[in-house]
Amino acid sequence: MRQNPERRAALLDAAIEVLAREGSRGLTLRAVDAEAGVPTGTASNYFRNRDQLLVQILHRTQERLVPDPATLTGPLDTATLLRDLLARMRRERSVHIAMLELRLEGTRRPGLQAELTGFQSLELAATVRFHLDAGLPGDADGVVLLHLAMLGLIVDDLTAPALLDPYPVDRLIDTMAERLLPEKPAP
Repeated sequence: MRQNPERRAALLDAAIEVLAREGSRGLTLRAVDAEAGVPTGTASNYFRNRDQLLVQILHRTQERLVPDPATLTGPLDTATLLRDLLARMRRERSVHIAMLELRLEGTRRPGLQAELTGFQSLELAATVRFHLDAGLPGDADGVVLLHLAMLGLIVDDLTAPALLDPYPVDRLIDTMAERLLPEKPAP
């Protein structure tokens, strides 16, 4: 397998675009080559097979969705962090749609589902740990509930944005943060 990290990243970015645009059935090594503008067969030099490509896409999505460290400094509040998350998802729309496609594909591929479950478990645990360590309001269960609520909001925002038109998203985020992670009353 080839080891050029820049080429591998470019191929994975191309794969993310293909997956987001064409769905899982359209994701082939040839389609990745075409999207990346490289000679046919290049992707097969980096990925043994489609299953390996799917797992590598999963890890590349994480790299592309990491928040800007500046967002995580200074006084933090939950609603601001959630707004930043939604803004990143909107900027990297194809990455999140590719993630949704991977989740769906995982329902048909036990190996991918196991990889996804492990990956998402680590991500959720890191989110809970960050939230609690930052001293933000709420407990672990509240953070998990907020994660699930935001996932639903993001899916609707990316796939049926008009659905949320009657409901200002900033207000929804404020309400989620207030209700799911209430401030503790001062003693």
